[in-house]
Amino acid sequence: MDSTSVANILGQLFNFSDYAQLIPLVQNSLIAGALLGLVGGLIGVFVMTRDMSFAVHGISELSFAGASVALLIGANVVAGSVAGSLVAAAIIGALGSRAKDRNSIIAVLMPAGLGLGILALSLYSGRAANKFGLLTGQIIAVDEPQLIWLAGICLVVLVTLALVWRPLTFASLDPEVAAARGVPTRALSVIFMLLLGLSVAASVQVVGALLVLSLLVTPAAAALRITRSPILTPILSVAFALVAVLGGILLALGGGLPISPYVTTISFLIYLVARLIERGRK
Repeated sequence: MDSTSVANILGQLFNFSDYAQLIPLVQNSLIAGALLGLVGGLIGVFVMTRDMSFAVHGISELSFAGASVALLIGANVVAGSVAGSLVAAAIIGALGSRAKDRNSIIAVLMPAGLGLGILALSLYSGRAANKFGLLTGQIIAVDEPQLIWLAGICLVVLVTLALVWRPLTFASLDPEVAAARGVPTRALSVIFMLLLGLSVAASVQVVGALLVLSLLVTPAAAALRITRSPILTPILSVAFALVAVLGGILLALGGGLPISPYVTTISFLIYLVARLIERGRK
């Protein structure tokens, strides 16, 4: 590959010639990204401590299926995504109390959800960008009704997390001792799965179903590499998630490309730096 080809590719990836005119087009996406960074960073801490990274991917496939079916029948895509996520979360929460059972259930749900979603998209005759966006996200995908939906979902997740943060932290770190102390660990597990389902459904609208892990897992994983403090970990996780999603949106705006490659790359680089910091300390 010659230097001209490399320059053309870089020019396509990072093109800021009309940036000032394009910024107003993504105001809703930036607001949605900030909300998702806050929710993803906080819920991701519990995803890591409860060892449920695989569950995020499983729920995202059902969320994708719900959104695809809603797109096909002309219903609200966010509502379809939420319905699919909550169904997956309820199934995993009810049937997967043990890690081994949970992983097998998720492994069954993932191809089923992906297959149903692909079938619905194959039957959909509308804009191809709508199909592609459900998998990989879109830079200009959040209109006013969707933003209201997303804000409502994020508000429910944040308020509920604030109410159950202390007992959920206890139950996540040491479930046996928490149960012995009278903490309702089973009820908290169900609540957490429903919150996770809502968070996945919200995130799918911006980064797509295939790459939702970059918001709900990677920032928290990076934070836990730097600190184990119960205060600093969620703060760093939220900061990393915000940098990844907002930075991804702003970079994708210049290239006019899907947001997900930028978000996932920034998120991975943050994780890589966190690993280097951890190794340097050791």
